[in-house]
Amino acid sequence: MQQCTEMAGMNPMEKKLAEYKCDTNEAISLKLVRFADDLEDESTTFHPEYSHQLYGDDEVAFGYKGLQIQLYYSAGNLSTLFKVKYSARVTEKFDCVEPDDVEGKIREIIPAGFSCNTDDFTSLLEKETNFKPFGTLLHTYNVHNVEEGEDFTYQIHKVDVSCPGFREYHKRLQTFLMWFIETASFIDVDDDRWDFFLVFEKYNKDGETLFATVGYMTVYNYYVYPDKTRPRVSQMLILPPFQGEGHGAQLLEAVHMFYCNLHKVQDITAEDPSESYVKLRDYVLVKLCQTLPSFSIDKLPLGFSDDMATEAREKFKINKKHARRVYEILRLRVTDMSDETKARDYRLEVKKRLFAPTKKNQREMTKMMKCLRPEELASHISQMDTTLQQEELEKSYQEVLAEYRRVIERLAQV
Repeated sequence: MQQCTEMAGMNPMEKKLAEYKCDTNEAISLKLVRFADDLEDESTTFHPEYSHQLYGDDEVAFGYKGLQIQLYYSAGNLSTLFKVKYSARVTEKFDCVEPDDVEGKIREIIPAGFSCNTDDFTSLLEKETNFKPFGTLLHTYNVHNVEEGEDFTYQIHKVDVSCPGFREYHKRLQTFLMWFIETASFIDVDDDRWDFFLVFEKYNKDGETLFATVGYMTVYNYYVYPDKTRPRVSQMLILPPFQGEGHGAQLLEAVHMFYCNLHKVQDITAEDPSESYVKLRDYVLVKLCQTLPSFSIDKLPLGFSDDMATEAREKFKINKKHARRVYEILRLRVTDMSDETKARDYRLEVKKRLFAPTKKNQREMTKMMKCLRPEELASHISQMDTTLQQEELEKSYQEVLAEYRRVIERLAQV
């Protein structure tokens, strides 16, 4: 109805031009191809969540009808097929209106050497048997596939950029970031402080064992005075066909276990973590810490302790802030929330942490009041409405409680 209303307010030329607008998230088709038949199989196609970094905030390409942008990758080596199709395109009769350079935008992010011909790409699939995972094997695990009725095997590898062939492979792999991470950017792989962790699936094709790319993580090693490093997770992506199968948790846990064995590592952090990453991290860290002596059932009701912070850091390179969340989740798991006293004690314990930033802001505002004019003071006092603060605090607490319960539910399914 809204579209009809908008069209009704347009002149004939504007209506004609509107027909040549395409949603780029729908127009772009992605595939991870194992078999030649996958090229025509719509069930293997997936689409971007984002395309604004290439096509603007409205994620629209102008100048085409029936626009199809095909970006197909071989499952392992990520050899690339790139094709652009459309049923119609704006012409000179549209008074100097030029179509968007949709092809040029893609060429800016995909490395040279891609195929534009399906037959050429199909011939590259035959070379997938030569592709082997890069780097050092850290961890192997199985996931049961309900549809197939069997277990699939996955491997996690640690890689550095000096590994032969990895630099070129990574250029192809990182293109997926643009479609699935909202604020993605490419990294400088020439900096040797980067660590790369990759997930691969083992599968059979005509009696041979092949490997498919599942996802990856990049970690930057920051210096910590005087002789430590602080690995910071920069990017993490499990490709859409593999999401929801537990690979993210396996990857993050394997990365923690890798750094646990390095004495020089202080703790592990993340750069601007997304909400989904924080949920994943909560689950993994609680899973790791739940058997530590300092987090035992008898110690949880006593409150968060220095022993908890120390043991979490020494055993699993978890910093104090994250260890505190681990404690709150584990304490919730053993707390009878139907008991008013126990529920109140737990609520106050969590709210005390949530309220800490607010108290800091209040102290800073008290200092500011001494040098504010009356009208400025009135404005700031209105911002300090205690009732509103209490409402916001309760809202934050309920949101945290819901997040923690989801983690506990997931732990119960393991």
